Amino acid sequence: MKKQITAKRDLSLAPILRFSPTAWAKLLFLRDLGDTEVGGFATSADDDPLFVEDFHLIRQTCTSVTVRFEDQAVADYFDSRVDDGLKPSNFGRIWIHTHPGSSAEPSWTDERTFARVFGCTDWAVMFIIARNGQTYARLRFSVGPSAALVVPMALDFSRDFASSDFAAWDEEYQACVHPEPELPPAKTRLAQGRFDEAFPERSITDSWPEHWDDWLIDSDQVHNPEDPLYDI
Repeated sequence: MKKQITAKRDLSLAPILRFSPTAWAKLLFLRDLGDTEVGGFATSADDDPLFVEDFHLIRQTCTSVTVRFEDQAVADYFDSRVDDGLKPSNFGRIWIHTHPGSSAEPSWTDERTFARVFGCTDWAVMFIIARNGQTYARLRFSVGPSAALVVPMALDFSRDFASSDFAAWDEEYQACVHPEPELPPAKTRLAQGRFDEAFPERSITDSWPEHWDDWLIDSDQVHNPEDPLYDI
């Protein structure tokens, strides 16, 4: 009888989204400061794009189910990161946001945002963390055959990391996060004749700059802030 050979998968090669202890502590701290979602971007290591070194909030208007980044805030964030000598692949690939509830599963709006805003990039990650600690991470890439896969996350203590800075993190939260008054349910607004407010389109992508896709394109050349690309 011919012996059957079964190939074993080397799990050490599987991608894992890893956080430095400082970045993870900051994310948890910002998640728990209010009752709304909060969102921002991770800064990843130049030699290890799935290692999160820091997390940055963007000025935003939020509810318990939505996050809207301000136009100018996104532009300022990208300009400042480029001025620091970073490339989009270091600061604009890993999108992180929180869910105040118990589920970290992406919503329809999350899925639409991830597809629309990050669909042009060679790779990107959507990471969600819920209030109870449940997490969800999905890596998608467009190099070669397009694919997406759910990946695990882990804390990585193998590199140097900074101490916590609760005062600075709180200051960042107060400067960036602006809760939006919750609207009554759609049925109530319809009954009240508020048809223009019944089904508002509230998505993270609604207010992102026109040239967002261009900013996310990976390039070894740093964009010049004087380039029309930055005129929004």
